[in-house]
Amino acid sequence: MSSGPGADSAPAPTTHDTLAGKPAPGVGKPAGSSMFSSLKVRNYRLFFMGQVVSNIGTWMQRIAQDWLVLSLTGSATAVGVTTALQFLPMLLFGLYGGVLVDRLPKRRTLLFTQSAMALTGIALAALSLSGHVQVWHVYVAAFAVGLATVLDNPARQTFVSEMVGPDQLQNAVSLNSANFQSARLVGPAVAGVMITGVGTGWAFLFNGLSFVAPLAGLLLMRSRELHAVQRAPRGKGQLREGLQYVAGRPELIWTIVLVGFVSTFGFNFPVYLSAFADDVFHAGAGSYSLFNTLMAVGSLAGALLAARRGTARMRVLVAAAVAFGAMEIVASAAPSLWLFALLMAPIGMFGMTVNVTANSSVQLSTDPAMRGRVMALYMMVFMGGAPIGAPIAGWVTDAYGVRAGLASGGAVSAAAAATVGLVLARMGNLRLSVGWHHGHPIVRFVPRENRELATVA
Repeated sequence: MSSGPGADSAPAPTTHDTLAGKPAPGVGKPAGSSMFSSLKVRNYRLFFMGQVVSNIGTWMQRIAQDWLVLSLTGSATAVGVTTALQFLPMLLFGLYGGVLVDRLPKRRTLLFTQSAMALTGIALAALSLSGHVQVWHVYVAAFAVGLATVLDNPARQTFVSEMVGPDQLQNAVSLNSANFQSARLVGPAVAGVMITGVGTGWAFLFNGLSFVAPLAGLLLMRSRELHAVQRAPRGKGQLREGLQYVAGRPELIWTIVLVGFVSTFGFNFPVYLSAFADDVFHAGAGSYSLFNTLMAVGSLAGALLAARRGTARMRVLVAAAVAFGAMEIVASAAPSLWLFALLMAPIGMFGMTVNVTANSSVQLSTDPAMRGRVMALYMMVFMGGAPIGAPIAGWVTDAYGVRAGLASGGAVSAAAAATVGLVLARMGNLRLSVGWHHGHPIVRFVPRENRELATVA
């Protein structure tokens, strides 16, 4: 996202620049801004406070939903199917959702989507508390939430600019990420206690009622204080134009390809963590929530480190993805519950580094006129990989054990990262350099020497 005047007009980085270490243009902390400066905007403050409550409820429902499906079926594949159904709409309709959001009023769209998600939580709560819940009920609810997300996700991202304007946009986006990760620390822990103490139904009810906060915030906003944004007109061939644009930019298409592999095969934690808690360590919902909480700690650390770094280098993305896959392989062999739990923190940190770096790199390497369509494609790949990867992860887990499932997901992620890194290095005429500096190993890409000039010399 642009962080100040002229950011949108900065030239896009080349494959050589991003992999060799030059940051994408426009990345960095705006001069003179404080960490919480965007909260001075009343409309954004209302939005932020509502999201604090709603995000906690969302994480509680995710934990309760996975545990309920596992309790009803005893199958990791069923958990994978639930995850797949929740993200399938994004895979099918994500690009069209981005086009619609550009044409619709953002606040009214969010009022509709947030209300729809509230109703699904309340419906699951009623079925669970009455003792009539069946697994197909959860499937339907997950798919309904996925349909709402097709519009809700891009609407929330783009509505931020209408609330705070271009000068505070980067700060507000960063606070949104911190908000989500902070809720990830609280939600799973509260869900674990609630599920163990009173059952999953109350966790669903809390989530349904938690949407009152963002809905109230949206209704209390002052329309005159929103930054007017011209809606996109209807037009033919807009999706095709966006896809052709990405296809002609190696730094975009290979970043999206890498994110697709990592999200599809490496981010199937609802399948892996529930199976590790139940089948490997024979623990309860409390351990499952502990795994998620520790992963959230690592994710929050990764987000803060990315914010401090302030640049979107391709080499950081590749290295983080390799490390993420390697840590999953190590965790798959963990002999004890506590060692496995501790490994969740670095896995979360490297996973968040992949997410933040890829997101920033794609946005800042894209022409502003194409940014909406490119980001819709990015989010479709990032979130839409679950319908493919989750059932595969569940099948591998049921057939060969969860240790084999987690290890295979990590291996695919690491292999994809290494392959993409080598492809980009070759396209950018770079080579891998490994050396030592003050006793520490240094791995980087450097320009290849011109052999013809060397021969003439």
